[in-house]
Amino acid sequence: MRILWLALGYVALLLGLAGVVLPLVPTTPFLILSAFAFSKGSPRLERWLVDHPRFGPPIRDWREERALSRRAKWLASIVMAVTLVGGILARLSTTILLVQAVIFCAVALFLWTRPEPLRSAR
Repeated sequence: MRILWLALGYVALLLGLAGVVLPLVPTTPFLILSAFAFSKGSPRLERWLVDHPRFGPPIRDWREERALSRRAKWLASIVMAVTLVGGILARLSTTILLVQAVIFCAVALFLWTRPEPLRSAR
């Protein structure tokens, strides 16, 4: 199981790192997933990620306060909107578009009902 957790952690970390340079790939959810997987597979890698000066703060915000930054909320919302518009332009079936829209609305509702980190209010 340790190898599977490590693999998931590395895949999520790579996707999160891709999100740093690719505007349509969200970073924060993948970093949170990576830290979770590393906590099961390698406490050393988890510590490295959580203590990282750039990637650690959103993970700590989620763990300590179940909070997401306003920037992360906006980026995720924009990605979902662009994905939905892309599906419309690709002429996906109405059923697929409706399922996608319902899921995206549920995710957006979840995101926007999370508090913002207290450190950002200071």
